[in-house]
Amino acid sequence: AISACEKGGQWERALSLLEEMQQGGVKPNVVSFNAAISACEKGERWERALSLLEEMQQRGLEPDVYSFSAAISACEKGRQWERALSLLEEMQRRGVEPNVYSFNAAISACEKGGQWERALSLLKDMQKRGFEPTVISFNAGISACEKGEQWELALSLLEQMQRRGVEPDVYSFSAAISACEKGGQWERALSLLEQMRRRGVEPDVYSFSAAISACEKGGQWKRALSLLEEMQQFGVEPNVYSFSAAISACEKGRQWERALELLEEMQRRGVEPNIFSFNAAISACEKGGQWERALSLLDEMQQQGVESDVISFNAAILACEKGGQWERALSLLEDMQQRGIEPGAISYGAAISACEKGGQWERAESLLEEQQQSSFKAGFTLF
Repeated sequence: AISACEKGGQWERALSLLEEMQQGGVKPNVVSFNAAISACEKGERWERALSLLEEMQQRGLEPDVYSFSAAISACEKGRQWERALSLLEEMQRRGVEPNVYSFNAAISACEKGGQWERALSLLKDMQKRGFEPTVISFNAGISACEKGEQWELALSLLEQMQRRGVEPDVYSFSAAISACEKGGQWERALSLLEQMRRRGVEPDVYSFSAAISACEKGGQWKRALSLLEEMQQFGVEPNVYSFSAAISACEKGRQWERALELLEEMQRRGVEPNIFSFNAAISACEKGGQWERALSLLDEMQQQGVESDVISFNAAILACEKGGQWERALSLLEDMQQRGIEPGAISYGAAISACEKGGQWERAESLLEEQQQSSFKAGFTLF
């Protein structure tokens, strides 16, 4: 019955049954506790899982590989990588040999905790012990390298898993593409996308989004747009990250009209723009000398309930500065302060420059004094 609740994701019922059997005079055994720990693991209740592991030992029951593995997995889901590693060490001290599942859960815990070096160390350790890493083991390792911005190691693991006859899946490729994106390797990212297709692995929204973002970082706006179009041909619906990366690519390529078209398209498709989408579009307008559109977008994001930040305002102030709109620039500076957003060197620098262009030297001087009082360094070099 406890096992049935565990499989059905009913961790509270599982614990209730464990308590009920003890009240009824039936002593739980290792199997009873293992099922309950596993139920807590599935319910992402790592503290309860550890509590049960401790309780079974207090009752004189020796935890086995399943007890520890389920507890490690619970810690992994709860992002408790240090506890997961501590359990892996404890089980070995007790003479309980870890299995593939134990190692996979521990590697994944390190991946989630941003511990790429520990994840790779565990991957090597399991191989030394004669365990063949599975696709789950490698995926966790690649993802750990991606989070740690170790694109070369991520690609090395992808090659290693193929040499060992472990078929990479969409997650393997997506994590590797994302690692290349973080490392500024847009060509390698596109190569991986092509490779996964050749292997018959269908790219998903994450694969495409990471590749688009890689192109954006590499200043390849045309390729970014081509990928956005291609993913739709594959029947993969772009999400907010896909569109935002493409808009940002257009912003870097000074394609303000295309950036605005994408912003409109994502809304037509029912994809809600976030702060990154709007900021990239406002910045695109600023680079394109479209101060009125930049201000319109700033208003629109606030109407849609998207909280603007210092980047949003800076881009809008810069747009006004370029458009010779000193009064609007000052109004924006005041507005951001009223919203509790602290202006930075760029904010003040753009506003001062706008006043200078408008022949408002007294206001420029006043702003410089205000900036100095706010303990910000003047950013004249930016202009």
